[in-house]
Amino acid sequence: MQPNEANIVAQFLLPTVKREHEITRKVIAAVPAPKCTYTPDERSMTAIDLAWHLASSEWMFSRMVVDGAMPGGEGKRPDGIQTPEDVLKFYDETVAPVKAELSSVTPEQFAKVIDFHGMFQAPAVTYMSLMLNHSSHHRGQLSVYLRPMGVKVPGIYGPSGDEPITRPAKA
Repeated sequence: MQPNEANIVAQFLLPTVKREHEITRKVIAAVPAPKCTYTPDERSMTAIDLAWHLASSEWMFSRMVVDGAMPGGEGKRPDGIQTPEDVLKFYDETVAPVKAELSSVTPEQFAKVIDFHGMFQAPAVTYMSLMLNHSSHHRGQLSVYLRPMGVKVPGIYGPSGDEPITRPAKA
């Protein structure tokens, strides 16, 4: 992929990355701390681990694009991340700033080929798209946990059964 082509794709994806960030934040914020160890099945992640996976993966994919390489680390939830509030703090203080850096990545950086754990290589901009798909998938999983935990499900791409659509008075 040529730098100008990678840049066109990136400029198309950047507004979606910003919009999806806010949606993911809403879903993580809805996880109740007293029930964050909830899991619908023994093979499923707990709510706190799923929230962490969402946040840390978005950081990883964004960091890859900005730095042009896979960041180090295992991705396991650190001992200091025990509550949804801890995840939100990480999301606000660590993930949001690196996503903001995506706006200043050069066309050459977007086109740089990056190795993904030795499984495949792709231009950096590809990881922005992969991040959006990955986050949508896991955010959907986490949103399904919410009602059984006894909390309201926020609207994601429109109203939910718990957050109805609000129309302007003139509509």
